[in-house]
Amino acid sequence: MSSSKPVAVITGASSGIGAVYADRLAARGYDLVLVARRAERLREVSKKTATRHGVGIRILKADLTVEADLASVEDLLRSDDRIALLVNNAGNGKLSSTVDMRDADANATLALNVVAPTRLVRAVLPKLVKRNFGAIINIGSVMAFHALPITTLYSATKSYLLTFSQGLKGELAETDVRVQVVLPAGTATEFYDHTGIPLSAFDPAAIMTTENLVDAALAGFDQGEDVTLPSVHDAGLWAAYETARSTLFGATQTGDPAPRYAAD
Repeated sequence: MSSSKPVAVITGASSGIGAVYADRLAARGYDLVLVARRAERLREVSKKTATRHGVGIRILKADLTVEADLASVEDLLRSDDRIALLVNNAGNGKLSSTVDMRDADANATLALNVVAPTRLVRAVLPKLVKRNFGAIINIGSVMAFHALPITTLYSATKSYLLTFSQGLKGELAETDVRVQVVLPAGTATEFYDHTGIPLSAFDPAAIMTTENLVDAALAGFDQGEDVTLPSVHDAGLWAAYETARSTLFGATQTGDPAPRYAAD
């Protein structure tokens, strides 16, 4: 791509949320780098998006659980000065108890949900900070603050991504580089095909379309939100949650054991 347009890099871009981000960001004037494992699906998304919006698109076939592939995306993020936005969308999660989960599934979840987004942020951030411009969007989940018996590992990885994103916000407070974490609830994607529980097992009324999810997330981005909960109608709930969290942390700052732990 040879253009003066800013570039958005989107992982997990071959379908679902990533493909919708590709469409919406192209409409906003970004050239794109689309990253995913499935090259043929990437080509389909690329062709459709380029035809519709006339932007430059590069596709990069990469499995972010594979070291060489992850390193190739890191190299891209470090080398292309036009990159202004990273959307860490790729993720997975086999729904299983900790005892029953296969080692391969556990390792893949940790690699894709924790290691990959961390390394990609670390790769792109120095250039964004140096230019004092750009943004990172991390796609998390409402399971970041709720764990079921079959989501223990998945929930833990999404909790990490939420905390990581909030920490980055603090680090970048004196810059114009933005970090947003998006926390979807049930969304109609292929994610469920790989979890072991089909989408049909859920109440259709609780499932959001990918289009509505991304449009809400980008509206939250435009409004300056650092944490976006597309399905939560009462924004005060998040404010109360954050206030309670801060209050609890403040209450830990004493060297004296709580009276309930005192010996009788």
